[in-house]
Amino acid sequence: MTEDLTHRQRMLTFGGVLLAMFLGALDQTIVSTALPRIVADLHGLERFTWVATAYLVASTALVPIYGKLADTYSRRTIEIVAVSVFLLGSMLCGLAGEFGTLPLLGDGMSQLIVFRAVQGLGGAGLFAMAFIVIADLFPPAERGRYQGFVGAVFGTSSVLGPFLGGFLTDNGSGLIPGVAGWRLVFYVNLPLGALALWFILTQMPPLRPRTERRRLDYLSMLLLILGLGQLVIGLQLNKNDYGWGHPLTLGLLGGAALLLTLFVRRSLRHPNPILAFSLFKNPVFRTANAALFLLGGAFLGLIIFEPLFMVNVLGETATRAGVSLIPLSMGVVTGSLLAGQMVSRYGHYKRWMLAGLVVLMVGLLLLATMPATVSYGQVLTYLLICGVGLGPSMPLYTLAIQNAVEPRFIGQATSASQFFRQIGGAISASLLGVILTLGLSSALPAAGPAGGVAPSAPTAQAAPVGEGPAVVSAGIPSSPALKAAFSQSISRVYLVTLLLVAGGFVMTLFVPELPLRKTNEVGQAQPGLE
Repeated sequence: MTEDLTHRQRMLTFGGVLLAMFLGALDQTIVSTALPRIVADLHGLERFTWVATAYLVASTALVPIYGKLADTYSRRTIEIVAVSVFLLGSMLCGLAGEFGTLPLLGDGMSQLIVFRAVQGLGGAGLFAMAFIVIADLFPPAERGRYQGFVGAVFGTSSVLGPFLGGFLTDNGSGLIPGVAGWRLVFYVNLPLGALALWFILTQMPPLRPRTERRRLDYLSMLLLILGLGQLVIGLQLNKNDYGWGHPLTLGLLGGAALLLTLFVRRSLRHPNPILAFSLFKNPVFRTANAALFLLGGAFLGLIIFEPLFMVNVLGETATRAGVSLIPLSMGVVTGSLLAGQMVSRYGHYKRWMLAGLVVLMVGLLLLATMPATVSYGQVLTYLLICGVGLGPSMPLYTLAIQNAVEPRFIGQATSASQFFRQIGGAISASLLGVILTLGLSSALPAAGPAGGVAPSAPTAQAAPVGEGPAVVSAGIPSSPALKAAFSQSISRVYLVTLLLVAGGFVMTLFVPELPLRKTNEVGQAQPGLE
């Protein structure tokens, strides 16, 4: 039982899972910086988006399954498997193309795509297991202050990742003779991962589940993986080539709907489902996950579209555009830590969730209404405000859900919160991308000839979800017409993001606030789960 652990054991275990999660968070931002060099070396420009999509598909589809596994087997065992798979994928990514074209795997770019999927299989567990293990180590009344560090890890990695990725890509080739610098972007995970594994193997208790082990439903796993995989790929396809009405897009989304419907039907009938749908009877679980689904795109919308504004409207370099996201990350760190500390000290998590969303909506309103003449410093201030507002959403929704369910469902409930945030982000990012493209298409043909811009509308390809900020210029010379088109279109993107957050605010109003439990002992079930 975790109640028998010493404070030192708890903190060493806590440090180990945070380090493991830092690996996954860092990987999401460090790779995007190295991607142009990787594409050039492996000659795979036409497939570069699949490097991100492969990781995203694997990491999204496996999150609910990790939750079920954590409720079935020792948490330590699952954590070790997740870190080991992630490190294996990292090593293989670093080796992609080193031995030329390989049977079945193809050329170096194809190898990298496959190996990024392997990385994603482990990465899904790094995030899900962090919250699950923290729930085991600390009761809800104390948990907020520790879960706040999760937001700090994300914020730190989002600052360190692009810098480290750029440094290793540009200067790392001489560190190890014969090894290209971009390969170190993947190899850097190995020593950090080895340290995390040492902590987990030597300091982490088994943390066995609170229920007897039962046979897993492997057919449901297969349906879920295939269904979510098709859904994410359908959303991530470049809509300039495969529009929403394209047969491939429609086929993927239709197939996803069918497979996920079969998954739900199977889960409702199976005695040991991957996700216990009885959880949706719990009003906290139901409303908090609905809010997370709507809020999932807020952070992605900021890191994807703000650099486009910086480059195409303010005329900043890509480097200064990337640096401009540091205030957003620092705001997330501050908001997450502050909210976690306040909840642990005073309780009442709901008021801090709502307060954070109000601050976020103020920041988004400022971004949505800023003119094309806004200064660089003003944008940074607006991003800082958004980050402070986003911070509380990192730990508090998960805390509310964990506090509301029986301890035997902690794994499934926790992974569900991560899943709804991720899938909501993927859908929101696709929606916002469509809004940007439509805005540019409608604005530029009319303004183009007058402003000296080619009549054909430009396209702006942002980094796929999970790859951190990246900017690809529209490919048209800067002009007042182009600046005005981007400014108006990105303002619409932020306005829609504001509406999504407002929807999340409304759903949060309906989240029941339950007293935070002071123990993890079985028998402290909350209302809503029979």
